[in-house]
This record gives sequence, structure tokens and C-alpha cells, in this order.
Amino acid sequence: MSIILFFLILLLLVVAHEFGHFIVAKKAGIRVDEFAFGFPPKIYGKKFGETTYSFNALPLGGYVKIYGENPSDVSDHDRKRSFASQPRVIQAGVVIAGIVFNILLAWILLSLVLMIGIPASVDSEDGAAVRAPKLMITDTAKLGPAAVSGIVAGDIIKSVSDGTQTVQATSPDVVSGFIGPRVGVPLTIAYDHKGEIKQAVITPIMGISQKGAAIGIYMDMVGTLQYSFFPAILHGGEKTYLYTKLTAVGIYDFIRTAVIGRADFSQVTGPVGIVNAVGEAAGLGLANLILFTALISINLAVINVLPFPALDGGRLLFIIIEAITRKPMKASISNSLNFAGFALLMLLMIAVTWHDIAKLMH
Repeated sequence: MSIILFFLILLLLVVAHEFGHFIVAKKAGIRVDEFAFGFPPKIYGKKFGETTYSFNALPLGGYVKIYGENPSDVSDHDRKRSFASQPRVIQAGVVIAGIVFNILLAWILLSLVLMIGIPASVDSEDGAAVRAPKLMITDTAKLGPAAVSGIVAGDIIKSVSDGTQTVQATSPDVVSGFIGPRVGVPLTIAYDHKGEIKQAVITPIMGISQKGAAIGIYMDMVGTLQYSFFPAILHGGEKTYLYTKLTAVGIYDFIRTAVIGRADFSQVTGPVGIVNAVGEAAGLGLANLILFTALISINLAVINVLPFPALDGGRLLFIIIEAITRKPMKASISNSLNFAGFALLMLLMIAVTWHDIAKLMH
């Protein structure tokens, strides 16, 4: 099921990105010869009008084949409708459109999530709009008493009892304050695990928290963040901007640390890792799956801005160079750079996929 969801999400992201290139090119009067999901060999193709719509065997992306992107392929009889004959600003618009449409898709998805409702902390900037807050375990200390008992992140604490006194889990301070002085005292924790009420007997120990005895849990008051249509659109736009900014900073920091040899490549995830993440997101509900898709769309947009050959940012860089020099780059040079860039991206994809498989095997 995770693999099917992965390909559906990938299809949505690719179609949104390539539709950006497609629609802007069409509006500018440029001929579009092919709109493809995946890379060749071709499995199926159907021509409507002047454009062939294709499904290819390698589902690792997609492309739009725009007439005249390679100037050497332009014929005299249809030169005016080629990409190469357009003003630089039109060319740049076609190239940037894919990035813009991925951001627009993220905005739509984030707005939809806010209309459906998603778990959020009462301490967040949207805390005033959070409904029905409950005390949720956000993480557990590795090999701590709670983790050993089977309690996991996402469980909702209902109450804590030492056999003579019981407190309701109304806040993190109430629970930690009850546990703190009871080192070595078995406590009964009542909690909600995916709708099922369970109990665990856990003995607090010292050494986890500086405030006293603890069972190794991190807690937060979490409720449902939900808006009506127009506020959801507004807040969806704000969150799109915030997540795009955070993603850009994160990618910049990763590249900077990679250049100086200090990057943590274990944090890089490829298709196999994303399939696993899709499954986890889907297990948390529809809203979380949509949120995950929005974040991936933002990541694709930010990565495509990078001035690297074969990415939209690399194509935009070539256009800027041509605008400055006032002459087109040699097709042989641009094609070679794009081919080399694509080959390096594929090698990186293979390396990351191998790393993902190795992590799963361990």
C-alpha cells in the first residue's frame, strides 16, 4: 500500500511541476511536443492535438519536451513557436513555472489540511485555534522505562496513579510533578493508543531528568488545529512561506557543510526511504499524509532552484548568462552540461537508495 501511495504522490508532484512548464509555454505560443511521467523507455503514449502524453518505465520524475529547447532541433517552418526564439523573460517564465506550481500545490494542500484539521500544540503560534487539547507523548527516551513498557510517541496520557492517589493528565507539569518525587514507586499509567485504552505499570528512575524521578517521556498539550475555508487559505499561505523558508535554510546548511566535509548524509532520504515515510504518514491519518505531500512539494521546489545543470535553476542560469552575453550558448556545451548534471543526479539517487535499503536491513 505504501508503494502505491508513493507513486500516486509522485505522480501528483510531477504533474504539478511539469504542468507549470506546460501551461506557461502554451500560453506563450510555444509548441509542446510531449508531456511525460517517468523517464524512457515509453510504456504508453497518446497524442492529443500537437502534444503526446506519455507514461514511461522509470518513475523517478517526469518532463515536458518543449520545441526548441535545443536550438539545433529548430526548423525554419515553425521557428517562431520555438523556445529558443522567445525573449529571455518568456524563457525564464517557462523555466520558473514548474517551481511556482510546486509551491502553489503546497499552498493548496496545506490549506486543505487546515480545513480537515491536524494535530497541533497549544504552545504553537496557532494555539488559540487548537480545539480539545490532550496530553500527548511526543517522544520517548531510548531504553527508558516508558519505552520499554511499550508506550510510543502519539499515545495520549489519561491518568497516573501510585495506588493511593490518582491524577488526571491535564498538563505536562501535573504529570511530571506527580512522577518526580516517586522514585522507585510503581506507577500505573492509563493511556490511549490509537483509540484503545491501555495501562502500563512503570517505575520512575533517577538520571533521566534533573528535576527528579522520571519515566522517560516528552509531553505536550496537543489538540486539533482547524480553520474554515478563507482563514485556512490565509494560514495555508503563511505556512507555505514558513516551510519554504525553513527548507531553503536547511538545504543551504546541508550544502555548506557538505562543501567543508561535515555534512550528515545519513539524513538524506531517497525513494525507498520516502516510501517508508509515506507509510508512516498514512498511518497517522489523511491530514498527515497530505501535509507530508505538501512538504515534499516544497522540497522539490527549493531543490529545483539550485543553479545545477539538469535542474530548473541550472536552465535559468544558462538563460541569465545568455542575457548578459547577448548571445546563445553553444548547444553542444549546454547539452553536455545538462547530461552530466542528470547523470550525477542519477548516481546520487542510486547511492541514496542503496543507503536507504541498508538502513532498512539493519
